[in-house]
Amino acid sequence: MRVKAQFGMTFNLEKCIGCNTCTVACKNVWTNREGAEYMWWNNVETKPGIGYPKRWEDQELWKGGWVKKGNKLKLRYGGKSYMLLNLFFNPHIPEMKDYYGEDPYTFTYEELHTKEQKKQQPVARPKSMVTGEEDIPITWNVNWEDNAGGTHVTGKYDVNFKGMSKEEVEALLTFKNVFYFYLPRICNHCLNPACVGACPSGAAYKREEDGIVLIDQVRCRNWRYCVSSCPYKKPYYNWRTGKMEKCILCYPRVETGLPPVCFHTCVGRIRSFGLVLYDLEKLEEALLADERSLVKAQREVILDPFDPKVIDEAKRQGIPDDWIDAAQRSPVYKLFKKWELALPLHPEFRTFPMVFYIPPLSPLATAKGKSSPSDTDIFDMEKPENGGFLPDIEDIDKMRIPIRYLANMFAAGNEEEVKKSIRRQLAVRHYFRSLKVDGKPNTEILKRVGLSEEDAKSILRGVSLAFYNERFVLPTTRREKAEIDPYTERGMTGFDIMNPWSPVNRRKSYHATEGL
Repeated sequence: MRVKAQFGMTFNLEKCIGCNTCTVACKNVWTNREGAEYMWWNNVETKPGIGYPKRWEDQELWKGGWVKKGNKLKLRYGGKSYMLLNLFFNPHIPEMKDYYGEDPYTFTYEELHTKEQKKQQPVARPKSMVTGEEDIPITWNVNWEDNAGGTHVTGKYDVNFKGMSKEEVEALLTFKNVFYFYLPRICNHCLNPACVGACPSGAAYKREEDGIVLIDQVRCRNWRYCVSSCPYKKPYYNWRTGKMEKCILCYPRVETGLPPVCFHTCVGRIRSFGLVLYDLEKLEEALLADERSLVKAQREVILDPFDPKVIDEAKRQGIPDDWIDAAQRSPVYKLFKKWELALPLHPEFRTFPMVFYIPPLSPLATAKGKSSPSDTDIFDMEKPENGGFLPDIEDIDKMRIPIRYLANMFAAGNEEEVKKSIRRQLAVRHYFRSLKVDGKPNTEILKRVGLSEEDAKSILRGVSLAFYNERFVLPTTRREKAEIDPYTERGMTGFDIMNPWSPVNRRKSYHATEGL
């Protein structure tokens, strides 16, 4: 067993209101400068839709992530030879038109104050933030699909409709039946980041002590293969500095025990941040699991921080007591591993992202015996034991958001993983309704989904009533024993133990030889 510590995050999509407060906070802190106008390290997308940049989920187009070939993982983009051929023209990298249509733009607000009043009210015209050119066409931006605007057009290219018929997709995108929910996105700081594996100069690396993925600005030579290989398209090219940039998880804050600024400012309190312990020796086998088993495989990599064997091994490998205590109190461990409510975003990319999402609930699509929704959609008099005013946990296939859509997004097509999460969310709601309305706890509904009363109370506390220190459990960072050399191993990125040619192992071999 090789115990490693890793920061993880959970986003509760049931509570996200799409206010973009997190986006604005991140923008003002990290990317409000020249060369970073189009960078949005945090953004909130409306699904269904093609997102930012356009069609970032379509890996047939962008070649991001990893693929399983035999008993090994390979970059979907290709090997060194293919990268060398594409050195001066990369066909699998988003262009500015995929981010902003033409250029990142602002508006000529100064004219509203300085222009003299003549025949009509002055107008703020679109203006390029790169060239300064005015009256540029506006055809796309980071929030173009907000609140399902234009979904009837762009939604047809959403890859999460995979496995659904064309007629069914068109029906779901019509105004009468349309559904949408918000998807906040940041860098996932993956266990097996493809951006690290693709970087020719070794500038992208994964921090040894906490798993945060960063880009060394000195080593970076702007090859931009990190953009192509990242399936989430979260590295960006700064055209002013000629360097690659990405979300740094606000590590100056994290190292002092404070959450990232996007977490701190979240209005809906949908975000949790915590530490998990995982077994590095199991990671390679888990990454090679069958596609539909990837969620289960990732959960098996996460270790139980209360297991005495795990605690002893963690201490032996230098993980301090306060970090072990943080892992035991981690909301991420509970939501992803213990209660199995949260799911990774596109696990089929085989990066093992460490941002997990609790799938959203939605009302039933139609009322019984009627052609349109009505109040009876959420009222079942025939099943009062199930809570009455809530859908039965077995009726989730009738929900407005298709299970197949959520499964393609969060479980590599495995609908059972999504159904388990949604059933457990509904069961907890049924249970607390029985307490408040009926005055008698309905424990049977919890047993049907594998939860106890203690679990239900803890889930309610964790997702709805948690205090600041319960949502964000961060130990302060200790870097005196951390190895800070960038890692250059492909196939199993970010881990020196897997790479005999890393600077760390070469130095260890030298010292061992010198001792002889």
